Amino acid sequence: MPKLPETILKTERLVLRHIREGDAPALFAIYSDPEAMRYWSSPPWQRMAQAEDHVALTLAGYQDGSMLTMGMTLAQTGELIGVCRLHHFNQQNRRCEMGYILSRAHWGKGYMQEALAATIGHSLEAFGLHRIEADVDPRNAGSAALLKRLHFVHEGHLRQRWIVNGEVCDTDFFGLLRSDWDAARGK
Repeated sequence: MPKLPETILKTERLVLRHIREGDAPALFAIYSDPEAMRYWSSPPWQRMAQAEDHVALTLAGYQDGSMLTMGMTLAQTGELIGVCRLHHFNQQNRRCEMGYILSRAHWGKGYMQEALAATIGHSLEAFGLHRIEADVDPRNAGSAALLKRLHFVHEGHLRQRWIVNGEVCDTDFFGLLRSDWDAARGK
């Protein structure tokens, strides 16, 4: 993965930028919210140290190219409202996985679709990706609908893939091929 500038992408309402050390409190607010984390494969954070560790891991990921984590900030205020992450890059097969989370205060405003559309378009070009994958808890209808609006295809269902806080959960797999993305954009 090539090194990227501090500000990675800009959309009409958002700036997607590198995570910074000072982002730990905002990240903690997002990742400690039980509703925002309801369908994640890990439980909500309990301690600020988890946010600080996450920032350190993210900064290391920038250096070694193992992941690209972008803080979603409001263009007008700079408030960090969410995260888009590309990870598990496979160079040989030109694919990666995508994850995302948004502060509950900003749900239903179209921010995540705006951010992911920019992320997908940029990443397919910049990294020469052939495929982007995402896995979603089947109960998370909003996330599944978002992926479908972005031209992802439901490709499978894995039973009892995750155990989070003692709860056994299934997962649905979605995939986006570059050819699907290009066709949807008239290329």
